[in-house]
Amino acid sequence: MRIELAQVSRWYGNVVAVNDVTMTIGPGVTGLLGPNGAGKSTLLHMMAGFLAPSSGTVTLDGTKIWRNHQIYRSIGLVPEREAAYGFLTGWQFVLSGARLHRLPDPEDAARKAIALVEMEPARDRRIETYSKGMRQRIKVAAALVHDPQVLLLDEPFNGMDPRQRMHLMDLVTGMGAAGKTILFSSHILEEVERVAQHIEVMVAGRHAASGDFREIRRRMTDRPHVFRIRSSDDRRLASALVADPSSSAVSLTGQGLEVQAVDFRRFTRLLPRVARDAGVRITQVSPADEDLESVFSYLIDRSS
Repeated sequence: MRIELAQVSRWYGNVVAVNDVTMTIGPGVTGLLGPNGAGKSTLLHMMAGFLAPSSGTVTLDGTKIWRNHQIYRSIGLVPEREAAYGFLTGWQFVLSGARLHRLPDPEDAARKAIALVEMEPARDRRIETYSKGMRQRIKVAAALVHDPQVLLLDEPFNGMDPRQRMHLMDLVTGMGAAGKTILFSSHILEEVERVAQHIEVMVAGRHAASGDFREIRRRMTDRPHVFRIRSSDDRRLASALVADPSSSAVSLTGQGLEVQAVDFRRFTRLLPRVARDAGVRITQVSPADEDLESVFSYLIDRSS
């Protein structure tokens, strides 16, 4: 099954949460990557039919999703916010979902879904006693109870310990390999690389980039980088670096050198060689612009 978004926007008063997004999510695992506040949750909720687009269309295999209750037979959603009643046990929560879907054998479906996320030992405990990672897994079980063809997960790995995280990653990977359409959001590139075959990047409500993780990595690496460098002789090192075209700007600051590298690969090879030839000892090299907002904002500028 395919979800298609065509020129989709969503605003709240004067606040634009999603701005003119067009993308297609097909079978396999797709990662929706972007910093917090990028519009990922809003996008997922429109795909799940919980929010209406202010403009544009969101369709599942050509059928509009908004106000189409039949799509819930095919879609499962794991929201980032807490969506489970704490006074229920894990078993009661998942079973209620199976009954709402009017499955022929809701008890069997609930047992299978809970087993998939390895929550059998805690199924009879109240959800309010669960850890964050356990609450995440029971939400996944509830989303899977009707065996949907499309699964939408909003930051699903938050709060999980390493073993729980690996298990859910393997589960999602297996479902994608079986032909289901999986979309999960994350602000952690390494998380997306581990699971997704395809990546869609969102920044500030806009669709910034699309491709496999190698393409996204390449586009991030090829952008200008700003480094802060400390050395035994900043002035001598600055003179040597400014002569090479891999650096577009070199400035002396109170914290050492600040260098803008326009050719990342060339600069990383050049720096140790230049320092050696100039007789300068480098004591620190650190990126000054490695937060996701700055990285992805560059992608936005490139796509404008």
